[in-house]
Amino acid sequence: MKLADSPFIFDITIRAWAGEDFALVRIVNYHTNIVRIEKNGEILKEVEAQAAQEEGLTDKAVLSVEGILEFAREANLSDVEEVIGRQIRYNTAIAEEGLRGDYGANIGKVLLSTYGNDVKIRARAMAAAGSDARMNGCGLPVVIVSGSGNQGLTASLPVIEYAKELGVDQETLYRALLVSDLITIHLKTEIGRLSAYCGAVSAGCGSGAGIAYLYGRDKEPQELLRDVSHTIVNALAVTSGIVCDGAKASCAAKISSAVDAGLLGFYMYQNGQQFRGGDGIISKGVEATIHNIGLLAAQGMRETDREILDIMTTRC
Repeated sequence: MKLADSPFIFDITIRAWAGEDFALVRIVNYHTNIVRIEKNGEILKEVEAQAAQEEGLTDKAVLSVEGILEFAREANLSDVEEVIGRQIRYNTAIAEEGLRGDYGANIGKVLLSTYGNDVKIRARAMAAAGSDARMNGCGLPVVIVSGSGNQGLTASLPVIEYAKELGVDQETLYRALLVSDLITIHLKTEIGRLSAYCGAVSAGCGSGAGIAYLYGRDKEPQELLRDVSHTIVNALAVTSGIVCDGAKASCAAKISSAVDAGLLGFYMYQNGQQFRGGDGIISKGVEATIHNIGLLAAQGMRETDREILDIMTTRC
């Protein structure tokens, strides 16, 4: 294994042998984009590798925090209840399995045994336990967000735990999950498909936003928008330095930190506290701050990504 000399962030060439037979497959830009297939030296498929176009995918650039909240309030739940219901069932099931079994570093169990059973801890523990299981061999399915199982777990399970704690009805939970899922997607759209920026940070902000929705569900739209916006900005100010170094056991601990930042961001604003424009990478306004994070992740961390890959492929 060696690091590819390539202009693309994602460029993998795999070679395999079986007896006297040999095959090669090259994947560029995203995980299903196969640009070359060879068998025993014969080229079976070859297309030009280009900068990621993501053609045919949904245009997520139209998302905004205000628009997401409006959609969550007004959406016909019959359009989303199948996938949201499946998200609740599947992601809860793997989190519960993570707490029952012995997976990775058992971060979910450690959180509960060390810090107790308060809802703030349960929210972190359930998300971490789901990742404990998923990253360490459990075959149970997960409903993903932004193409990531860990992001799907992080965006959903803390919101589900808070919904139980608050005793809200199913409709309110579904709408809160819409907020969490779509905020996660909005943040990840700015960051890009692949980055050295940990995707769990986006999902932790999403879950914080979903929890803010649960608490502020009866507020006027502009007041709720302020709650959610400040939750996101506060959370991004805390955990935007977490790097992605692949899918493995420590993802569960990063998820715990990301959820904790989302919760801190929410509780900060409920206590009249906030980070303001000019505090480091924070700008005035949630959309401007989200854009800053996108620049940091997509542009500023390109060399970080290469250094992480070099460490993983040559020194570990």
